[in-house]
Amino acid sequence: MVRERSVSSQEAMLAAYVSPPAKLNGRVDVVAYDPVWPGLFEREAARIRAVLGPVVVALEHVGSTSVPGLAAKPIVDVLLVVADSGDESTYVPALEAAGYVLRVREPEWHEHRMFKGPDTDVNLHVHTVGSPEITRMLTFRDWLRAHEEDRALYESVKSGLAARDWTYVQDYADAKNDVVDEILSRAAPDGPRRD
Repeated sequence: MVRERSVSSQEAMLAAYVSPPAKLNGRVDVVAYDPVWPGLFEREAARIRAVLGPVVVALEHVGSTSVPGLAAKPIVDVLLVVADSGDESTYVPALEAAGYVLRVREPEWHEHRMFKGPDTDVNLHVHTVGSPEITRMLTFRDWLRAHEEDRALYESVKSGLAARDWTYVQDYADAKNDVVDEILSRAAPDGPRRD
């Protein structure tokens, strides 16, 4: 059964940001797949491993840039899994010293944290081991990698939405919820949905 994905109210979205998010007030840039993206992920993963060492439980390339052939915003999404993302003292100071900037803190949503990378367009998402969001992200990525029809559907919807004007990028992300849920219902009929 598909559960509804949450849509960020403007107030909730703004409250999650450590510093106010930049307003887009325009269109989202979605570009053709770039084969350089996996290399950018590997570079970031090596940097994060060097900085955090054994704090890293897992690092995964997620999001649209992790799916060969899929058009995407040219921002590499990295999933960092740690023992407890709520225990910021174990990873935030080291990441900040390496140039990452903490942008989002969502303790009520799986203790999610999000950083911007130091010198490339990187979104570093931090989750706790066992978070259902980890399973959801990996299931969605792996399904799109293996299923061309759903990859094309997702790209079509994203491209259509990207052509509209958005106040914030998060508004665009929330607008993709229906197609993401539709695809996840095929990928894992009894599996993960975004709470």
